[in-house]
Amino acid sequence: MKITFLGTGTSQGIPVICCNCEVCRSEDARDKRLRVSVLVETADRTIVIDSGPDFRYQMLRAGVKDLDAIIYTHEHKDHIAGLDDIRPFNYLLQKNIDIYATPRVQDALKREFSYIFAEHFYPGLPQIDMHTVIDEPFLIGQTKIIPLPVMHYKLPILGYRIGDFSYITDAKTISAETREKVKGTKVLVINALQKEPHISHFTLDEALEFAAEIGAETTYLTHVSHNLGKHADISSELPAGIQLAYDGLQIIV
Repeated sequence: MKITFLGTGTSQGIPVICCNCEVCRSEDARDKRLRVSVLVETADRTIVIDSGPDFRYQMLRAGVKDLDAIIYTHEHKDHIAGLDDIRPFNYLLQKNIDIYATPRVQDALKREFSYIFAEHFYPGLPQIDMHTVIDEPFLIGQTKIIPLPVMHYKLPILGYRIGDFSYITDAKTISAETREKVKGTKVLVINALQKEPHISHFTLDEALEFAAEIGAETTYLTHVSHNLGKHADISSELPAGIQLAYDGLQIIV
């Protein structure tokens, strides 16, 4: 299974509009972060987790030629705003795209993209097949997906475990039950927004504490804000086995 980090930034991305901090001015390509998303390529399916505002460019930059499914973690705009840009896949591949989301996220998609769900079909609109996600494993092709419920402040959202790969973003609180589901994973991806306390996201220290508890062979930090610091500086502070993810990073799990 191949994983490509399509975006590793927070809701504003890096550089942030109007910001003149050293991170936003950095010339290191690893400090240029689009909104958070990953591409998962299994033996029989091409899957994206979250289609944020940068989805179109992420598909072009990564050279994605096929797409079978999008899995959503939650309904915030930095995770859903790019849904309309599945249209070239519909047209060129002549197929619908499978969408996997909880009922609450489906309701949000219906509000944000009401024209997709309109009673009267309009040619050229995104074509999707909706699938409901609950707190139970499900299959996409031959691939088993295990939902990982976490709390994003007071909003219940989902991470996902796919084989030995566990992906959690936007978490602030993770239950003992979900921690047990994650344990044993070889590759962990977890959000680490900044060093200072935040109401709805793990800080760097909280992410490192969680990573130490899980004990994955490798942990990658994502959903990074410009407040965390420059990639090179933060990387030098991290313990063995823990790395800052960056846009375009590819790994085999």
